[in-house]
This record gives sequence, C-alpha cells and structure tokens, in this order.
Amino acid sequence: MSIRIKRIYSIACKEDGCRILVDGVWPRGVSKQEAQIEYWKKAVAPSKELRQWFQHDPAKYNDFKEAYKKELNNVEEKREALSALKQLVKAQEKEVTLLFGAKEETFNHANVLKEILDHQPV
Repeated sequence: MSIRIKRIYSIACKEDGCRILVDGVWPRGVSKQEAQIEYWKKAVAPSKELRQWFQHDPAKYNDFKEAYKKELNNVEEKREALSALKQLVKAQEKEVTLLFGAKEETFNHANVLKEILDHQPV
C-alpha cells in the first residue's frame, strides 16, 4: 500500500483507493458526489491561524512544516486526529489518497501529512 496526495479538483479514479479529505473546510465548487471521499478528517488540518499565516508561500514552507508538526504533536485535538488518521491508513488494504483543495501542489499540509504517514511503522 502506498500513500498519495491529490487535489480534490482532479478527477477521482479507481487507482486512488481510499480517498481521504484532509482539509479543514469543504473545497468550493465540489459536490460530495464529485468528491467521492470515504472519509473527511478535518481536525487534522492546520489551524486557521497557521494556514492564513502560511498562504502556501514557498519561502515559508520549512517554518510552516515545523509549526504544523508542533500543532499535530502539542494540540490535543490535532494529536488525536493524527493518531486516528494513522490507524485508518494502517487498516487499509488498498491505496490511500490524501485529498486537499489548495492550488499549490508542492508546498501544502497534505505533503507534510504524507511524510509523517510514510515514516510510521507498518
């Protein structure tokens, strides 16, 4: 099993496997039917303050990544949400695709989550 990331605005396909939305707010212009998600884990998304500060600025990415990881470790709701996401991913027998709405495909929180999940023990 592998973990992939994909914009929710991209067409859903069979190869996506288990589709998990990891944004805190529902993406504009996407119906629930179009999204074809199995889970919406909004609590694992960065806080509104962190997201607004970052604004997907590549120059801020390393600082964002560290601040986001601190949130995931130090804020109880985020820590629990990350733990639940890890368990969900471990339980899958098919591919897992983390979905996000940002236009920026490289410098976003889904990449940070993928990195964390890729390094968890199987």
